[in-house]
Amino acid sequence: MAYSPTPLEELLTATVARRKVSIGLPKPQGADKRFPLTPEAAGMLAERGFAVKIEAGGADSIHYGDFKYQELGASIVDRAEALRCDIVICLTPLALPDARALKRGSMLLTLFDSALLEARVLAQLLASHVITIALDLIIDDRGHMPIADILSEISGRASVAIASSLLADAVHGKGILLGGIAGIVPCEVTIIGSGIDARAAARSALGLGATVRMFDNDTYRLRAALFDLGPGVAGSVLHPRVLLNALRSADVVVATPVKPAFVISSDVVGEMKRGVITFDLGNGRQPAFPSLRQVDLGQASASDNTMDGQRVCYVRPGNAVPRTAAMGLSNTLLTMLSEIFSCDGFSNALMLNSGLQGAALTFLGKPTNPAVAKALGVRQVDIKLILQFS
Repeated sequence: MAYSPTPLEELLTATVARRKVSIGLPKPQGADKRFPLTPEAAGMLAERGFAVKIEAGGADSIHYGDFKYQELGASIVDRAEALRCDIVICLTPLALPDARALKRGSMLLTLFDSALLEARVLAQLLASHVITIALDLIIDDRGHMPIADILSEISGRASVAIASSLLADAVHGKGILLGGIAGIVPCEVTIIGSGIDARAAARSALGLGATVRMFDNDTYRLRAALFDLGPGVAGSVLHPRVLLNALRSADVVVATPVKPAFVISSDVVGEMKRGVITFDLGNGRQPAFPSLRQVDLGQASASDNTMDGQRVCYVRPGNAVPRTAAMGLSNTLLTMLSEIFSCDGFSNALMLNSGLQGAALTFLGKPTNPAVAKALGVRQVDIKLILQFS
């Protein structure tokens, strides 16, 4: 009898198409021109399976046109569609209509100060069950704050670069260089604090040939900063007489956050030299120079630096270099967004990442940060308890 093959059923693997996670980037509003992603970073996210949606003209402030992002796989959309994404990255404060446009249960990545400006916006985020993460509060596995640190370093570097430009302005400034000229006494830069922003400012000032003095009551942090910077920086605790003498002769003063907060009184300001350039890198939480008019460098003009006796204090120098900020932020966000995506859900990402938990401002309709709870007049809810029972 001839052999005839018997047909058998073949098992086929069933595949389920996975929906792309969408990332929305609305256009920055107000004085802050920083945009979180460069075209290259947006392209890398698109390659990894994200649907990147950018509001038309969103990156104009960092001098990238829409076509640059389109070439690398991002979509150009209107503001409403950018806000309806699964993850929205917005470094500037959201207006109430924008908060209402966010998709229920989405994740908002923002900055701590940007999220705390208006109670009605916070209430809307709770009502929409938006998971709000303050990027500058995220802590990595080594105990570092990568977003906060890169923004602080940029602010420190930018403050000295801007001060150098203002001093060199022959019309509105003194028409002088910070230093580095043989036979000419260099300018003096006084820095309060010894953190990352203070070290960045000191390193830039040293590179330009200035004389640098650094003050901090945290002697361990000050010692580490002086060891890092080398013998070119003179360090001291915040001794009143020593500091007063340094402020009297300083051409540039850069105040960074210290603990406890340090305030320079109007009497001391009155003894500082004419034409001194002052910076406050403390994000306005407690002004270091409360008697001086603050000028946001995201919208400053050359005439704000006056030589007619009217003193000003420059704030948010990082706003003046938004493209550098975009490059620095992109490096960190690429890794962080991929980690969130790999956890298969926002709740899982928070459950598995303690660094994200500490940065959560709102979660599942509850305020999980004490400052948010205080702004709303309600009690804070521990996010660990929510995650445990959700």
